[in-house]
Amino acid sequence: MQVRLTAGRLLPAYADGIRRVYADVFSAPPWNEDPSAAGPYVERLMTDALRPGFTAALALESGDDAPPPGAEGAGSPGEVCGFATAWTTPEVFPTGRSYGHVGRALGPERVSAWLCGALEVDELAVSPAARGAGLGAALLTAVTGAAPDGRCWLLTSVHAEATLRFYRRAGWHRVPVTVPGRAGLTVLLGPGHPAAAGLARR
Repeated sequence: MQVRLTAGRLLPAYADGIRRVYADVFSAPPWNEDPSAAGPYVERLMTDALRPGFTAALALESGDDAPPPGAEGAGSPGEVCGFATAWTTPEVFPTGRSYGHVGRALGPERVSAWLCGALEVDELAVSPAARGAGLGAALLTAVTGAAPDGRCWLLTSVHAEATLRFYRRAGWHRVPVTVPGRAGLTVLLGPGHPAAAGLARR
């Protein structure tokens, strides 16, 4: 098993594996998505790969150290057991998707100081069969390693208790502010984020 940073242009070679892992993970509680949602997610991912600061890491089950597809001398891609993606949050904070709710919860000053220009972890998923080997932590470390001044953040659900425990063990801090909306979202700041020192761990 290996964790590898992967350029966005190489992700199509792993699309089937990413789709499978996404369906396995997010069709289960507490997410309860229809497995068919994995297809649109992968399509969106190929567009998200064009975002400034985009980075992706893959956990691959492969018996060799062949270079990734698209590289000189590349072989077949290994089986995807997990993945993580992140990108740089724009200096003008977005309003689409869940960003508007986050903006209302934190207010413009904290959004600007804490989130804009920071690395945003968008997704992290490990196949149920591959859990317990530290892949989630390795994927998270891989995509956040280049976070500017340690500034990284993410959104997750307050209902995802196992996910919250995972990030707490990794040193992430939950912002004690309720994000409006029906999804029950909460903001987490990475362990090296300058604002994290002032937050009580929850």
